[in-house]
Amino acid sequence: MRRFPGWMWERAIMPRMRQFKLPVNDIDPAAEKELHAYDPLLRRLLYNRGITTRESAAQFLSPDWERDTHDPFLLLNMERAVVRIFQAIDAKESIVVYGDYDCDGIPGATLLNDFFQKIGYEKVRVYIPHRHDEGYGFGDAAVNDFIEEKIDLVITVDVGIADIETVRLASENGIDVIVTDHHLPIKDGDKEVLPPAFAIINPKQDACTYPDPMLCGAGVAFKLVQALITYGRRKGRFDDIPKGWEKWLLDMAGLSTIADMVPLQNENRTLAHFGLAVMRKSRRPGLVQLLENVGVKRSEITEDDVGFMIAPRINAASRLDHPQRAYELLSATTDEEAMVHAKHLEHINDQRKGYVAAAVKEARKRLNKRELTDVIVIGHPEWRPGVLGLIAGKIVEEYGRPAFVWGHDGHGEIKGSTRTDGSVSVVELMRAVPEDTFIQFGGHHASGGFTVTHENVHTLEEVLVRGLEKMEQQDAEAIEIDAELNLDDISWQFFDKVNALAPFGMGNSKPLFYFRSVTVERVREFGKAGTHLGLDLRSEKGNRVEAIGFFMDRKSFPEVSFEEGVVVDLVAHLERSTFKNYPQLRLRIVHIASSGTVGKEG
Repeated sequence: MRRFPGWMWERAIMPRMRQFKLPVNDIDPAAEKELHAYDPLLRRLLYNRGITTRESAAQFLSPDWERDTHDPFLLLNMERAVVRIFQAIDAKESIVVYGDYDCDGIPGATLLNDFFQKIGYEKVRVYIPHRHDEGYGFGDAAVNDFIEEKIDLVITVDVGIADIETVRLASENGIDVIVTDHHLPIKDGDKEVLPPAFAIINPKQDACTYPDPMLCGAGVAFKLVQALITYGRRKGRFDDIPKGWEKWLLDMAGLSTIADMVPLQNENRTLAHFGLAVMRKSRRPGLVQLLENVGVKRSEITEDDVGFMIAPRINAASRLDHPQRAYELLSATTDEEAMVHAKHLEHINDQRKGYVAAAVKEARKRLNKRELTDVIVIGHPEWRPGVLGLIAGKIVEEYGRPAFVWGHDGHGEIKGSTRTDGSVSVVELMRAVPEDTFIQFGGHHASGGFTVTHENVHTLEEVLVRGLEKMEQQDAEAIEIDAELNLDDISWQFFDKVNALAPFGMGNSKPLFYFRSVTVERVREFGKAGTHLGLDLRSEKGNRVEAIGFFMDRKSFPEVSFEEGVVVDLVAHLERSTFKNYPQLRLRIVHIASSGTVGKEG
């Protein structure tokens, strides 16, 4: 059963309608017995997340650092990498930390640099590639510069596992490369093809038996720092580093674990949990200033703040400027330096929002003039590759079908990003078309990227629609609702009960609730352009609750008449808002339907 998001697949011109599965009260008797000590609602929420024993429930609800994290030396090649780094330190070799340009690679590079700064090693610098000029990955241009500079050792963060030829270029020119990454290695049939690096630390290698292979890139970098400190202490070093100092780096590891959307289970849940705890006490000037600028109270930061407020600003640097700007913010050592970088990043993010809004407006104008097919392909030569995924995501939200959005990369190639509504894998769709359609492509089920020739872009939509017709269509699974409530259940005590499962994210969806037959007292649109929907709801006992939906309006639910006093069914999450420092419990709208229709196939 799909948790969320999810859409019901239907080949039609109107946006696809969401389908939900109402909760059932039955719990497996064995699990019921194991979880009997917990409140019935918490028992249900745990069971829905596959937690069926008292031991797993205790571990999930109360993460423990010593119990729930693993020895970093269980990662394949960790000791080899650590020994090589210490050799570099002792020989005073030049080291480059090469981080990917997103909100995984940049925080990971930051925490690794923090370690070198802590031990006073100065012959190290961080390099973040320019997204538009250099592209994704461990690039030849940078390596050629490193060769000229006579760099001795490169440590990658969140990148490198697929860059076989670039690693070979470095190795053949006397540069040792330690690859730390979490992406899947290249496969040639069943055979794994790895770069010729000095050492590869990647829990997704076939030969790696690390207990949790789902770490993000910064998570792997954090394990490297753990190993470096452990090894150093074995050798009688680092007496001046307080025991547990490395836990201060969890703000960066936790930030990336949440932002990179890896499953928040097992060790990742522990990194996210304690990462948020460190963020709430963070001594990092850049993070403190960034939170102040966006109006997030540091002591109350949540995973939602990371996902919706912090990560977009870190990523905005690579989309419209240079990702080094984001690194400079996170690594700033003074309040004055942090203020300058945070202000610059906020300016870039405002540009990013305006740019995407203008592009989506243009796309909407063009799409509304044409007959839509089951796949949308749209682009413009002036649309920047760095924001194409954001544009595609907005189009999917509005039109409910896969979107392929393209623009020029400034080097003569047409680059694109694709997103899906969950009804079909975009990677499988790109594989279903003739081989000469794309120059290259890749991605995951819900998102991907591609390069296409100028000739093929004109027929791309037609080709993709034919490819879709060849594929075996999947009925998207219904979104599973956790429990049915009424508005009178909403209280701070109830919120604390639900929030015991936080942090939420992939693999641990925010609980979804169904409210049957609620009365709408008032409807309003809010925001600068009236782009958000607000409802004032009243229960049978007179309890009033606010429900909001960002980037929703009355037209988002055309089957509902929104006059005051209308009775509707509501599917929503429960959230705590601290807008203007005023704590408020409210509902975050997922779906609104005519009373009695949620859970029925339409």
